[in-house]
Amino acid sequence: MNNDDNKNSIEEPKSYNTLNLGPTHPATHGIFQNVLTMDGEKIVDAEQTIGYIHRAFEKIAERRAYYQITPLTDRMNYCSSPINNIGWHLAVEKLLGVETNKRIDYMRIIAMELARIADHLVCNSVIGVDSGALTGFVYVFQEREKINEVYEELCGARLTTHLGCIGGFERDITPKAISKIRTVMKSLPKVLHEFENLLMRNRIFMDRTINVGGISAERALNYSFTGPCLRAAGVDYDVRVMEPYSSYQDFDFVVPVGQNGDTYDRFCVRQTEMWESIKLINNALENLPEGKFNMEVPAFFMPPKEQVYSQMEPLISHFKKVMGEIDIPAKEIYQAVEGGNGELGFYIVSDGGRTPYRVHFRRPCFIYYQAFPEMVRGALLSDAILTLSSMNVIAGELDA
Repeated sequence: MNNDDNKNSIEEPKSYNTLNLGPTHPATHGIFQNVLTMDGEKIVDAEQTIGYIHRAFEKIAERRAYYQITPLTDRMNYCSSPINNIGWHLAVEKLLGVETNKRIDYMRIIAMELARIADHLVCNSVIGVDSGALTGFVYVFQEREKINEVYEELCGARLTTHLGCIGGFERDITPKAISKIRTVMKSLPKVLHEFENLLMRNRIFMDRTINVGGISAERALNYSFTGPCLRAAGVDYDVRVMEPYSSYQDFDFVVPVGQNGDTYDRFCVRQTEMWESIKLINNALENLPEGKFNMEVPAFFMPPKEQVYSQMEPLISHFKKVMGEIDIPAKEIYQAVEGGNGELGFYIVSDGGRTPYRVHFRRPCFIYYQAFPEMVRGALLSDAILTLSSMNVIAGELDA
């Protein structure tokens, strides 16, 4: 063998390309970045980076009074902000030892399940878009618009709702709001059926989503997955069932689970959850108890403005509450709710002051986004887009 033959037998090291998917790429659906190592169209490795929003919600919260923190929770998951708002209110009520009545609980269930439907509509219709089917996205957004109109009637806002307050709601649910909710509940089933007919047995959609971005139940649990991403892998963990809050124990509903933990299963789990949310809302509306819409939490309930303007005692009370001269227990609490993307938890450390000493938000997206490299390694670039959209990563929850 001569020297020329030896040179030919030594393989040259393989070269890969680096692809920055984001932070402003439309397919990332938010401000975050994935650095992909590519062998042609195949993903060899991935590294996710966050922090482009620079929100620092937790540190900002430590400088605010408890009732002023609600707007921060809006912006963590703007697709289902009422769940975030009410989750925070439940956490503060747990800190204060406040118990709400059934009317408030049922009103909260209605608001939270509407938010869950809106969140799932966005996620599943975007999965359709990323597989090449735009029609469903445009179609179901009409229902999301109706839900936004319900929010508007309940609290005056549509996206970042700041819905409710510590102790209940700012105002009672109006007949007009109930009428709008019934309108959504009447039209939504037909739309969901048609949306499912469009995609669930569609050969192209199935080929693009089945066995794409899968994760086993064991690996999902190791990563601390919750919500639809965990249930799609076959684990029936739901905070509404495991640790009921807001009287969820009064209602019968099914927790859907998948088998393969792939993109298709995540889509199907969210579809089924919307049907269960419709059932919950209808039951809550039919059995909505009479009673007060706010527990008048002494530490936070402001006296009526007309009394503040004309009477000394309400004026003093209003001043003391705004300036923070209120009794807050010094202790630690954790309260979790089932958010649109999984367990959304609020950990509060109080030293008795006007503001929390320490706050930590358990954001479901932040937890399971760490598994993204493992879920796309060895897949094609187009599969990574669908995997990402089916995980429903909301950038606001990443760098809170």
